[in-house]
Amino acid sequence: MRSEIDQYVIDQIRIRRKKLKVSQEELAYALGFESKGYIGKIESKNPKYSDCYNIFHLNQIAKKLRCSPKDFWPEKPL
Repeated sequence: MRSEIDQYVIDQIRIRRKKLKVSQEELAYALGFESKGYIGKIESKNPKYSDCYNIFHLNQIAKKLRCSPKDFWPEKPL
């Protein structure tokens, strides 16, 4: 099961990804994955998936989504 902070970061990335019209597939390729399946599992709210982004991923995602990694974090602790 994901922590509250993991889910918050995932949700913020999804929101920005959709706003910029970046597909799961494009994001997966930017992270070096061959299919969108990994991003789909992370973005899924299905409790059987516990996959999350790591620090390297957050940096690469920020590059792709043209923002700072800190844009994915809440202003205050959850």
